[in-house]
Amino acid sequence: MSALPHPEAFVRWFRQAAPYVHAFRGRTFVIGFGGELVAERSRFVKFVHDLNLLAALGIRLVLVHGARPQIEAELRAKRQRSRYAKGLRITDAQSLVAVKHAAGVLRVEIEALLSQGLPNSPMAGAQIRVASGNYIAAKPIGVVDGVDYQFTGAVRKVDAVAIARRLEAGEVVLVPHIGYSPTGEVFNLAWEDVAENVARALKADKLLLTVEQLPTGRRGQILSELTAREAEALLKKDGLTAPTKRAMEHALRAVRAGVGAMITADPVEKLRPAKIDDVGGILALIEPLEADGTLVKRNRERLEQEIANFEVIEHDGSILACAALYPYAEEKSAELACLAVSPDFRDAGYGERLLLACEARARAAKIRRIFALTTRAQHWFIAQGFKEAGVAVLPEKRQALYNWKRGSKIFLKRL
Repeated sequence: MSALPHPEAFVRWFRQAAPYVHAFRGRTFVIGFGGELVAERSRFVKFVHDLNLLAALGIRLVLVHGARPQIEAELRAKRQRSRYAKGLRITDAQSLVAVKHAAGVLRVEIEALLSQGLPNSPMAGAQIRVASGNYIAAKPIGVVDGVDYQFTGAVRKVDAVAIARRLEAGEVVLVPHIGYSPTGEVFNLAWEDVAENVARALKADKLLLTVEQLPTGRRGQILSELTAREAEALLKKDGLTAPTKRAMEHALRAVRAGVGAMITADPVEKLRPAKIDDVGGILALIEPLEADGTLVKRNRERLEQEIANFEVIEHDGSILACAALYPYAEEKSAELACLAVSPDFRDAGYGERLLLACEARARAAKIRRIFALTTRAQHWFIAQGFKEAGVAVLPEKRQALYNWKRGSKIFLKRL
């Protein structure tokens, strides 16, 4: 036994830390980091020591990791080149093999470091248990501005219940940049996208994202604190690296995602045929999807002319989802189009309800098949019983309007 050289300083440190220990015990932190951090061994070891301290304080940890440099190294070793568009990797079949291998190796390395327990080290007696699994359901990004991202995907749904069970068991949950589809396909995801969606699904207390470059002010000083409004203004300016900008965008969305409950005397949600008064609400709903290329642009005049084709879901006076059915009576076919759901309600089953309403309308009109054109929602249509088809299945009038440059995939469902 040895005496502490400055026991009063040691006690003072504990007193200062005590409020944080009480405040964060039992809280959920989602911590996201890129493969760049893991690649720097000494730096990552220190990072793991910090994670151990958080776990020891009773904080529930979910770790989300990326693997960009590791994937690059895999591709270089095989003399394959990387392709990017808008800062995202285009993951073809060969790249997907590298993605799987890199993700597997990183998982083992991270688990190994979290399993340390050497005496006289910061990890002594840690006994951290790590859980990992298929917590992320994914969908393909699809075709954007004529570019097919193939096996690059986006988060569709997070199995928050499964993650919460592991956290309640006292385990650290490790979530890789990999997602899986209902059809058994594997997708390469941006780790920032995964971290944001995991934090939102768990209603996490904190979302922490590591970046290589911190935002700076006019004089070059590091900005240690930002409000959502300040961060949004900063994103509109030049000077941020692409990874930092991407992390800030996802952090902003996570911060602005709110939840709540409401009790009313009457139902506030209705699925009904659209009226002319709904045009403004539909425009507000579809404009962001038109801007990012998910939907083909429709102006107000066209919407007013075609409003009879639309079904909407109204919630407390606001239009939260819409879809249109355009019949081709001679061919006994109809096109399902302009299917859009507000981002905050995409797990509420609104798309499925609108599809059923459009199918009922089609059957009433003796339509025998429905087709849809999409650049982003291929897997959703497959899950709803559609099958991919070629341009030849379209009615002649619709074939003449097909935009080959946009490269939409065609899906068909027989009623």
